[in-house]
Amino acid sequence: MLSKNQIKLINSLKQKKYRLQHELFVVEGVKAISELLRSHFELYALYTTEPFNIDAKHEVLISQTDLKRISFLTTPNTALAVFKIPETKPIEESGLIVALDDVRDPGNLGTIIRLCDWFGVAHLVCSKGTVDCYNPKVIQATMGSITRINTSYMDLEAYLKASDLPVFGAFMDGANVYKSKLPESGILVMGNEANGVSKHVEALITEKIAIPRFGKLQETESLNVAMATAILLSEFKRG
Repeated sequence: MLSKNQIKLINSLKQKKYRLQHELFVVEGVKAISELLRSHFELYALYTTEPFNIDAKHEVLISQTDLKRISFLTTPNTALAVFKIPETKPIEESGLIVALDDVRDPGNLGTIIRLCDWFGVAHLVCSKGTVDCYNPKVIQATMGSITRINTSYMDLEAYLKASDLPVFGAFMDGANVYKSKLPESGILVMGNEANGVSKHVEALITEKIAIPRFGKLQETESLNVAMATAILLSEFKRG
């Protein structure tokens, strides 16, 4: 049986302020949990309806009914784990770095973290207004890639001002990315879903780049930020 305090703690982790207060976050599903168990992330507790074959002091066997009481999913998986939030590593000013200017959708952030993992981008810099990477929906969307990407939250303007790397920004009126010469090292800034890159950050962009529209009617307003990130990262890696 789960105690009231255990249930209260886990349920509180839906909110960012309690994740920060307790320095804990929730992961659901056998595949995602297994990925984190193989990483540097430290397990706090594992609640499962079936034996997971790990250190018994961290594993708690519970009923399906109890799992439903603590799960954040409409249809709970067989396991839920609580992990400790690790310390953020220093950013290495080399290679390609992705920076996000107030990206708010958890699914978009989770997908961008997966894209960084796929394209070998080690560091993701997020403005303080960007959705928390330990949000349960972000964790689900990363499919384990959260373990391999160093995600930092900071004043984005201050970071860009202090960096010596060229800063590229995604804009509708930027230079055609397919005709642009892209360096191996630099910062790629992606903007908010509705408003794009903010004016203050725009002033710090070295070069504006764009993904051209090829449709005959040219009426599509814009690409989803995660889709655009995928295309731009592919072009940077293609050189």
